[in-house]
Amino acid sequence: MTSLHRIALIGNSLPRRCGIATFTTDLQRAISASQPELETCIVAMTDRGQVYDYPPAVAFQIKDDNIEDYISAADFLNAGRFDSVSLQHEFGIFGGEAGAHVLALLERLTMPVVTTFHTVLADPTVQQRAVMERIVDVSSKVVVMANKGRDLLRSVYLVSDDKIEVIPHGIPDVAFAEPAAAKARLGFDGKSVILTFGLLSPNKGIEVMIDALPSILKSRADAVYVVLGATHPNLVRDQGEAYRESLIARVRKLGVGDHVVFLDRFVDQATLLEFISMCDVYVTPYLNEAQMTSGTLAYSFGLGKPVVSTPYWHARELLADGCGVLVPFGDAAAIGGEIAELLTDDARRQAMCRRAYAMSRMMTWERTAEHYMSTFETARLGHRLRVLARPGAGSQELPGPAAPDMQIGYFMTMCDDIGLFQHAVQSVPDRSHGYCVDDNARALLLACALNNPGEQPLPDILTTRFAAFVQHAWNPETRHFRNFMGFNRTWLEDKGSEDSHGRTLWALGEAARGDTSPSRRRWAADLFAKALSTAESFGSPRAWAFMLLGLDAYCTVAPDDLHAREVRHALADRLMSCLASVETPDWVWFEEGLAYDNARLPQALMLAGMATQTPRYLDAGLRSLRWLMTRQTAVEGHFRPVGTAGFGEQRRHPRAFDQQPVEATATIAACLTAWRADGDAEWKAMALRAFGWFLGSNDLSVALVDPHSGSCRDGLHPDRANENRGGESVVCYLLGLAEIRQLARVNTSLTKPLALRAVGA
Repeated sequence: MTSLHRIALIGNSLPRRCGIATFTTDLQRAISASQPELETCIVAMTDRGQVYDYPPAVAFQIKDDNIEDYISAADFLNAGRFDSVSLQHEFGIFGGEAGAHVLALLERLTMPVVTTFHTVLADPTVQQRAVMERIVDVSSKVVVMANKGRDLLRSVYLVSDDKIEVIPHGIPDVAFAEPAAAKARLGFDGKSVILTFGLLSPNKGIEVMIDALPSILKSRADAVYVVLGATHPNLVRDQGEAYRESLIARVRKLGVGDHVVFLDRFVDQATLLEFISMCDVYVTPYLNEAQMTSGTLAYSFGLGKPVVSTPYWHARELLADGCGVLVPFGDAAAIGGEIAELLTDDARRQAMCRRAYAMSRMMTWERTAEHYMSTFETARLGHRLRVLARPGAGSQELPGPAAPDMQIGYFMTMCDDIGLFQHAVQSVPDRSHGYCVDDNARALLLACALNNPGEQPLPDILTTRFAAFVQHAWNPETRHFRNFMGFNRTWLEDKGSEDSHGRTLWALGEAARGDTSPSRRRWAADLFAKALSTAESFGSPRAWAFMLLGLDAYCTVAPDDLHAREVRHALADRLMSCLASVETPDWVWFEEGLAYDNARLPQALMLAGMATQTPRYLDAGLRSLRWLMTRQTAVEGHFRPVGTAGFGEQRRHPRAFDQQPVEATATIAACLTAWRADGDAEWKAMALRAFGWFLGSNDLSVALVDPHSGSCRDGLHPDRANENRGGESVVCYLLGLAEIRQLARVNTSLTKPLALRAVGA
């Protein structure tokens, strides 16, 4: 489900014959197929006054050289109240110098713009750079289809990482098929077929492949090279068919006329897929390294075809790790040798087929549409927060849409008259796993968070149920909290873990400070005091951290409890001792490995440092959190939680998966605590990037939350999201959202964070 209702794409559309038209049309169809309730349309460019018989999806046409049409298009989109606009940018399709006319449209739009750059120039002209930089400025997100594009946006145009998304070119989702049947249908039965497809132009390197053919024929006399595609319309306009005729003459001169077939025609997608299906090797002998995107390369790769290509940027990335073969530019001997070897080595060719097909499953149009929808959601919700204008020149906070609304509908469905269920099967509560005090303590924390100004408190009866669960979990005989309860209301243990006990103390401390009911505040303070003494002997650093978080709240309402104050110092000193015994220059942490809820440890030390005016606690918390964030930030700049696969590994870089909401929530809270401590705005940016993980700024570019219901998936696997939506996940999302919403309400100009600095400590 999506919160979006109307999406417009700006670019070209079929039946125009160019890569942008094909891509725009395919993306619009994929989005419509994945979100049938979503209304989509295309604003299509019309060059030099030509008229195209566009399909119904094209709702508005722009004559590329008419500036008034661009302004009218902006008026059309604004009046239509579209939620997001997807601009497909390529040099040459928009009017004005370097395509500057499109700025007249973009600068008038009132909705977020997500721009896909099909080309990113490494050495732009002054005007090209100016237009590109202005498009970036007015875009909420920019998309490229290869990592090289991201690198150029960062290094040449100085675009910040958190603004860039890499979404591969989409491919049709078709079954893998051997070429024999398609060869028979197309009249190439018994031939070894080499294929190139695309609009014919000199930069495609067709002549190099023709020169390679004689050497291939020495190994495979049945080889035939099929060149499918009409001549580029711009080339025909300027030179007629001179280039095609020169290729035909070259074929004749080499004496390979019986082995080269020129098919001078435009083809629809079904026909193109049929031709790709029948080839044994697909070849892209392009001459220009700076080709960022090749739709035909993506399609042939997606059909599981062995590809021999020159190392232009897109091919270099897509064909890595044995998924294809790269040869030097303009090297006919190398191309001929590699193709001949593939055509004579069935085992190698088949292995490459299978590998390419398997690796391409993440690129289907369905997945591409999901990534784009997640990016549109992110743009609309405004999780992109800042753009770094120049390295080292500081940053500018950009105003954006408000944080998502606080929706608790799904959270309510996960509760019954006992409390919050642990797990769900997709979005259906799973009674077989019952309840736990961990999740009900988190729910009590959420109830306290929603008592802050600007939020709607939970129904009192629900808060009472969470409090009652915590009370019932207290075992006076063992003086521990029990954790797990079956659906039949039977406790499954006499006492829970140290961590669950510590987390429950944290919730009690917050309830003692922030519950709306005076009676429940007194209850929480009393039970906190009872349960604290048991926990003093705990050996778990996370239990200590949870207790410190609870003590931070409890000590504000019980300032005369000297014992609690002593325990706070003792627990903080234990964390300091752990850090001192483990820390090295490249491992600034409390333990030999990273596990779960990591950010709570530095957060607890920072809060203890601010509350007790102990600079060494605060500095240690800031130092360790800063180090942790280096381990929780992907190369691309987005937040990457510590993966569960690496829990227990000692002094190793974190594994990427599985990723869980609890890590993002802890990081949001810890980074905002750090910001309040030292005033460095970078902490806010880190917190907001961590929140962006929920909205789709993550390794899979998949949103985990439904902003309408407030549900949250249980995390990310390496290849997909976990579709279950358990109690812990939904509460973690809502707690993180509450923090972000509170941040949005803060007038930072009136807020002076407490700053403690160690002097000689």
